[in-house]
Amino acid sequence: MIKEKIFLFFIKSIVLIITIIIFGIFGYLFYNGINVINLDFIFSMPRNFMKEGGIFPALIGTFLLIILSITVSLPFGIATAVYLSEYKPKGFLSDIIKISIKTLSSVPSVVFGLFGYGIFVNTFGFGVSLISGALTLSILSLPIIISSTLESLEMVPQSYREASMALGATKWETIYKVVIPQASPSILTAIILSIARVAGETAPILFTACVFYQEKLPSSLFSPVMALPYHIYALISEGTDPQIHIPMAYGTSVVLLTLVIFLSSYAMMYREKRRKYDKIRY
Repeated sequence: MIKEKIFLFFIKSIVLIITIIIFGIFGYLFYNGINVINLDFIFSMPRNFMKEGGIFPALIGTFLLIILSITVSLPFGIATAVYLSEYKPKGFLSDIIKISIKTLSSVPSVVFGLFGYGIFVNTFGFGVSLISGALTLSILSLPIIISSTLESLEMVPQSYREASMALGATKWETIYKVVIPQASPSILTAIILSIARVAGETAPILFTACVFYQEKLPSSLFSPVMALPYHIYALISEGTDPQIHIPMAYGTSVVLLTLVIFLSSYAMMYREKRRKYDKIRY
């Protein structure tokens, strides 16, 4: 009993310390950035080389990068996970895929940025643009989607597959109508993690997508964009007036955190709603 109480106290202490650290970070950012946040800061265009105006182009640019990158990476990630889970490949191809996933997981994000710069910006001729940044971020998010989806597919009981095929369903119908719906809540978790990862990355879009100052929204996929993570970096490292740009950097950080929390919360609510629906359905 004494050991159990000591262990429980240790666990609670760790959780309390982590909670305090997280709220301390949030509180520090909000305390330093809340004074510059208003409707004009969020919804207006920058003026006078970011000494006036707001961050609306950076907000829209971040949102577009997230949507496009997840749209590209999600079907490829799910298809790869289904192939590895359901078709049980063996041999050289399977080994290459698994090694590639592990390699991508451990590659620093700045390397993805250099890869995107070399391939999408230069070789394909997309230039510094929205499409170059989105494709680079989609490659960055692939390992998360593949790994999480693969785990969720493998958690679906084998008896579900056997029952479906015993009723006359083909293998594809079993995967599409039984396995993937059962795993969909966990797949949504992968999407949440991908959104959080993509939204906060600076290095991949530093070389491929972003500019520091732009007074208009991107007009096409081949237009450069402003983005919140890069905007924070630029305000801190390249801002000419610290008294103006440092508070703006904190304010932009608050907006970025709020955006990530909002998107993640919406995805989690949808996931819980889907879980309840699946319980009723099955």
